[in-house]
Amino acid sequence: MDAIPSWLDRLVAGGLLIPTGVDGLYGSGAALERVLDGLDALITRAGEADRPERVRFPPGASRSDFEASEYLKGFPHFAGTVHSFCGDERAHREVLRCVEVGEDWTVGQRATDIVLTPAACYPVYPMLARRGPMPAEGCLVDVLSWCFRREPSNEPTRMQMFRMREYVRIGSPEQVAAFRERWLERGQALVAALGLPHAIDLANDPFFGRVGRLLADNQRAQQLKFELLIEVNGTGAPTACLSFNYHLDHFGQIWRLALPDGTVAHTGCVAFGMERIALALFRHHGFDLAHWPETVRRVLWPKS
Repeated sequence: MDAIPSWLDRLVAGGLLIPTGVDGLYGSGAALERVLDGLDALITRAGEADRPERVRFPPGASRSDFEASEYLKGFPHFAGTVHSFCGDERAHREVLRCVEVGEDWTVGQRATDIVLTPAACYPVYPMLARRGPMPAEGCLVDVLSWCFRREPSNEPTRMQMFRMREYVRIGSPEQVAAFRERWLERGQALVAALGLPHAIDLANDPFFGRVGRLLADNQRAQQLKFELLIEVNGTGAPTACLSFNYHLDHFGQIWRLALPDGTVAHTGCVAFGMERIALALFRHHGFDLAHWPETVRRVLWPKS
């Protein structure tokens, strides 16, 4: 009896994901890109009334900023660094020899001053810190970035490199709390308009190690993170496709983000896992875009 194709097999056979030979690293086909473009525009429309500052960063971030962010305290297992050849001609010959005989040719590489971006919001805080004090109304930033997390998996929604779209709010505790509540409503309305069944649940980040478990418990106790969950992989375990995060003054302290009265700014964000939401749409509406519900098509492509 032939094996039933897995969800990943179906996505590959349908031309949505293009394998690279590395688990969790995929190219994307035309249909997936069309949905991602429509989703990106939809998220823009959902937040444009707030008039955010729009910025875009590459998938690489400053190593010094990354170290200052304290990401390594909680997530060393996800971090990715950019290494490069820094040797002379003799070292180059050794690299070629290693390649030829199948030995490790990377041993002579050294870390550069670039790391892979772990979350879209991370370059935002040092950007604002370099500008000086916050205005009284705080700041709101719209950011999109390719992100990296070292988490090899055959689960299509657990990619090592993926796109994350965020709205990041910096301001007083009241401003940030109101922002998150507003986006908890908006996020659910947006996903409902896409015809996707979903649920909101209290969550925590996957912190590393024994200390990480304490951090996770504290995060949940303070209700700092909520996730919007959608069934994507067909396993019965839903996938977090949006997250709604309140960081308290964590990044404000690190980057010395000050409000006009001298108090430390609080920060929060709503993050959209772009590929996860797009794959959820294919899971629930099928692989043929022409046969998707007309209401969903109008939401994603209102001018077509």
